Amino acid sequence: MNVKSLEQMVMEDAAIRRRQRLQPVGGKGDKIFPSTYPGEFQNDPPKHVFERRMIEGEEVWCALVDSVQSQANRMEEALLEVVRQGGLPVPYVVVDFRDRGLLGLTEITSLEAPHRIYDAILRDSLLDGKPFMESEVGLRLAQASPSNATALLETSPTALVFGAWHSTGSGGGLGAKFARCLTSEIVAIRVPVEEIPRRDGTLVVRTAGRRTGSRIDPLGILRKVEVYKSDTNWDVVPDRAGKGAKKVRPSEINHGNITPSVNPLGITCDHLEHTFVLSFAGLRRLRFGGDERDRAGRVLLAALGLLAMLEQDRHGYALRSRCDLVPEQPAPLEVVHPDGSTETLKLDLQGARALYEETFARAEAAGFRIRREPIRLVPQDKLVAIVMESQKLALSGQGGEAEEEK
Repeated sequence: MNVKSLEQMVMEDAAIRRRQRLQPVGGKGDKIFPSTYPGEFQNDPPKHVFERRMIEGEEVWCALVDSVQSQANRMEEALLEVVRQGGLPVPYVVVDFRDRGLLGLTEITSLEAPHRIYDAILRDSLLDGKPFMESEVGLRLAQASPSNATALLETSPTALVFGAWHSTGSGGGLGAKFARCLTSEIVAIRVPVEEIPRRDGTLVVRTAGRRTGSRIDPLGILRKVEVYKSDTNWDVVPDRAGKGAKKVRPSEINHGNITPSVNPLGITCDHLEHTFVLSFAGLRRLRFGGDERDRAGRVLLAALGLLAMLEQDRHGYALRSRCDLVPEQPAPLEVVHPDGSTETLKLDLQGARALYEETFARAEAAGFRIRREPIRLVPQDKLVAIVMESQKLALSGQGGEAEEEK
């Protein structure tokens, strides 16, 4: 694949796709643990996400292993690593938290922030002494739209590839929306499940797999030992534990045995499928000021999307604890023509990097003022203050939302 052929595909074809079969790194049939989500009703245990899909003419149970949003985050992280190594010029914005007295926090970039270039972290930071969205760059971003997306391409092109919504500004939900042009998802196929009837007659679908848990305390602390715990301390004497101390079990201060438990978590499957689609029809919705600029901008974004996928391949598929995957065998890229027919393409990581660099140079020649160095912001004092207060609460053991939802 070269720039000329990619440009032709962006102008005329529907998409580039890849359907990659994966297996657990432990081998076919090994148990993996996809991410969990809250149960449907209060006090329901965490669960995996199951759905029935039509596979080769048959409805089968499948499980979501890595969502579209999670895949986008992984690809952006892979791109950020390449940029930080000085490999390629991918524009982005960074908020510098260094020297602000925050533990373990140095910087956050638009490649890491949940809402990308329009995230509140960037909104609540300063560029040349002005709130970011009130700066010259921020005003251009606020005014951007699919019919004039130049500001995003020059400042944060990944927001156009993976989608972005300016929901944090004064316009709220009326802010500009950019639909993602790249979707990527990993799903487990043919997953054994159990369908459990509820009292109201509905069915609960859960995995047929099981996860066990237990712990023997090397100190031998028994649950009958009386312990008193306040928000900040614990002791065996109520007065020494602090104001408002309550009697608790030793396990609530992380001592003692953990009773053995068996929970419906973890799955097995026939195989997993990683589906990648880069929509050329989606890219053609974006405009940058005219024919030549439109072509150059769209081809640059297409090359960036292909690069992101192959950089993720290089990183591998260690998605989370006990969810490490490998391809069954390499799967080819396919171009999907307007009539639905397909044609195999050849592109490796080295070729994708060269392709991106060439499309970047062509975009510059077409008049785009693409930033080769990141825009650096500093956090406003109020942003630093709420992070610092949150860290103090966490260190004092008062916890946060994640703990309260368990």
